[in-house]
Amino acid sequence: MCRLWRPGREKTKVELAASMIRMLSACHSRRRLHVVADAAYHGRALRALPATVTFTTRLPTSAVLYKPAPPRTGRPGRPRLKGDRLGTCADLAARLVFRPATVERYRRRDQVLLAQLRCLWYGSLHTRTVRVLLVRQARANADNKPLALVTTDLTTPAEDLVAHYASRWAIEYTFGETREHLGTGQAQNRTRHAVERTVPFVLYCYTITVLWYALHGHHPQDTADRRTHSPWYVTKTEPSFADMAAKLRRVIIAARISAADPAQPTPDEIRAVQHAWAAASTGNA
Repeated sequence: MCRLWRPGREKTKVELAASMIRMLSACHSRRRLHVVADAAYHGRALRALPATVTFTTRLPTSAVLYKPAPPRTGRPGRPRLKGDRLGTCADLAARLVFRPATVERYRRRDQVLLAQLRCLWYGSLHTRTVRVLLVRQARANADNKPLALVTTDLTTPAEDLVAHYASRWAIEYTFGETREHLGTGQAQNRTRHAVERTVPFVLYCYTITVLWYALHGHHPQDTADRRTHSPWYVTKTEPSFADMAAKLRRVIIAARISAADPAQPTPDEIRAVQHAWAAASTGNA
């Protein structure tokens, strides 16, 4: 799903995201959804998410946390909605006890220090109980400033939640690939329909290319051939999107030449095939 956000118009980014999450949850009502987002996505719009949805995001440094509401005293008057003030994530980092842990993220195993606490983020999620996770690097020369995550998931182990949040980077990589190889960043649209449709269309093209390659285009020798033509990629272990797009281009060009007309290809067609192979060899998809 895609939504167009316009500054100062209609809904905010968080409200648009919450509406898409609710729609996805309704389509998969029997499944639990674990949503991860960057620090820009938090606020009141996330208070009404379905019970089958958990939300994990980065905690802003200015966020103020509180203890859960104390038990009711039985006295007249409105009961307290929150407990004592805990402070910001920096205040928590100075008081909580960190434990060593191993997390799987970014395709490697990292040794980190973890601390967690159940509390309220009253200003954003009101009275819903959340967990705050503080993640520090275990290396002696690492920055002592921890990564602070906040989540509505109260049951998943902390190590798995850190891995879930790290998996968010895949969407950032996707956006970068569509800009570099599919021209999203060069779009200069002016009409309403073009603005609304261009980016979703490019994202669909990206998805179709990856699916085609996974189902029909992949060959175990692809990565070795790429390293042969580009020996400076000493750590390359899997094909990139540029490799997938180049191979799909070769297949499409070959199908146009060989399938429709059994006659000899024209000089233009021959040059097109040669250009596609050259692009595949140099990575210029």
